[in-house]
Amino acid sequence: MNHPPNKTKRMAFMISGAMDALIGAVLLLIGFGWLPVDVTDYGFANWHVGLIGAVMFILGTITFAYNFSRIDE
Repeated sequence: MNHPPNKTKRMAFMISGAMDALIGAVLLLIGFGWLPVDVTDYGFANWHVGLIGAVMFILGTITFAYNFSRIDE
């Protein structure tokens, strides 16, 4: 598998962005109360978890989409 280094970097960023988006989606579900996880036991409010999840989901999606659009370069 002789991929050019640029394509390998983009693939790594795509995997990283997808993982961030998935973790952010799970945190959003916890923040909205749709998953039965009580984050107040750890000292966080639900809106803190929701805010962190939203930021991670948005940035992960942007990272994935940008690198996916440039994969052929």
